[in-house]
Amino acid sequence: MDEVLAQLTSYLRDIWRRRWIGLGVAWLAALIGAAVVMSIPDRYEASARVFVDTQSLLKPLLSGLAVQPDIDQQLAILSRTLVSRPNVERLIRMTDMDLRLNSTTQKEEMIERLQRTLKISTAVGRDNLYTISYQDPSPDQAKRVVQSLLSIFVESGLGGKRKDADAARRFIEEQIKHYEKRLEDAENRLKEFRLRNMQLLGPDGRGTFDRMSALSESLNAAKLELRAAEESRDTLKRELEGETPIFLPDAGTGSSLVPELDSRIDAQKKNLDELLRRYTDQHPDIIGTRRVIEQLEEERKKEIAARVKPSAPGGTPRTSAMANPVIQQLRFALAEAEANVGSLRARTNELEARYAQLRAAAQMRPELEVELAQLNRDYDVQKRQYESLVTRRESAAISGEMDATGSVADFRVIDPPIASQKPVAPNRVLLSLVAFVFALGAGVVASFIVSQIFPTLHDVAALQSVSQRPVLGAVTLLMTDARARTRRRKDLAFAGALGGLFVVYGAAILLLTTASRSI
Repeated sequence: MDEVLAQLTSYLRDIWRRRWIGLGVAWLAALIGAAVVMSIPDRYEASARVFVDTQSLLKPLLSGLAVQPDIDQQLAILSRTLVSRPNVERLIRMTDMDLRLNSTTQKEEMIERLQRTLKISTAVGRDNLYTISYQDPSPDQAKRVVQSLLSIFVESGLGGKRKDADAARRFIEEQIKHYEKRLEDAENRLKEFRLRNMQLLGPDGRGTFDRMSALSESLNAAKLELRAAEESRDTLKRELEGETPIFLPDAGTGSSLVPELDSRIDAQKKNLDELLRRYTDQHPDIIGTRRVIEQLEEERKKEIAARVKPSAPGGTPRTSAMANPVIQQLRFALAEAEANVGSLRARTNELEARYAQLRAAAQMRPELEVELAQLNRDYDVQKRQYESLVTRRESAAISGEMDATGSVADFRVIDPPIASQKPVAPNRVLLSLVAFVFALGAGVVASFIVSQIFPTLHDVAALQSVSQRPVLGAVTLLMTDARARTRRRKDLAFAGALGGLFVVYGAAILLLTTASRSI
């Protein structure tokens, strides 16, 4: 510790010994610092305040109808990205600062300077109250810059939302067209499936098993009627075969030879006319009736041909037997029974074919229902997506109209751009103090450097340390009165010169303070 103190004391002695050099350097540095401080141009600040109102009346009214973005978050991002390169370049063009640029380097320097000096901040406790400020040597230029930046801020807040809404609307329109095409394809597939399997699925909406049950009942009833008709026909046949013929005189020739066939043919024709009024030509009953009529007409021709032949010698005329009224009635009834049996058999066959077809359809019905369910599910999904997109399109349209009205986020300029009448920078008083302290430090450093370049030994210990030799003795300088007076005069002169530096700098700082207050 003693060595450190001794070294420090030695340094102080060296600095004091070269004090005039340090004082000269301090005066020179002070004058240069004062000149630099006075040469710094004044900077004026222009500022504006804008309030963004996001609590509009439309927001609760349109809840659920329109898409409402997070306006506060968008404004926060906008405030952080406002001083971006594209915006700064646009700002330079708006304020005509690009007219003073002669090279790309100057443009880059101006962009960097503007990004450093442009400021946008929010008030404490008020996130939606923004302050835009800028400093420039020209108050008018500072005001124009703030005005332009304020316009960019408002336009970016509104234009960004409109661009987002337009992009979202275009995307939704494209998706609607895509899903509309897919929905049409699903509808066509469902329509073709229904048309292809209309008979199996049942267009009337009844279930296959219900139709099978009804058709089974009809089939059983038809079979019962058929058995009853067959029993009646068989009874007539037995009666006809066991009847004793009664011979009557001949009733003539021609068509009167077979009156029973003519009656049966007439009856079948009447029945055919009745069936044609109710069914088409392809109906089984009509086909069966026509077949019976053809058979009766063929039998009639054969019977007429047989009767017109001469009777066998000694035989009994057949016309007399055929003219028996009992036999005629039985044959007429038998013909009607045959026709009824044929009609009922055709109907039974048709019902059996339908029942077999329905039974096959019932076996295929589960597979068809699964396929139909898949088609319906695909159609329902496409339809829900399409309806959802249409709803979102309408919501986007309402959102766009809402943004166009400017009611979602209302930009209110609280304080228009105003440039300060007094320069806000530089702070020449503070810079002068800094320059004065720097000048004093420069003087001390200069004295120390000179003392190190031209060292001086102050005592025996220093001499012994430097020479590394034993010192036998030292001669002390006697201080005379004349030498003492000379030293005092030099000290007083140094104190006066140093005091003059303090006085001059103090007066300058006082003048600067008075001038800044009077502006």
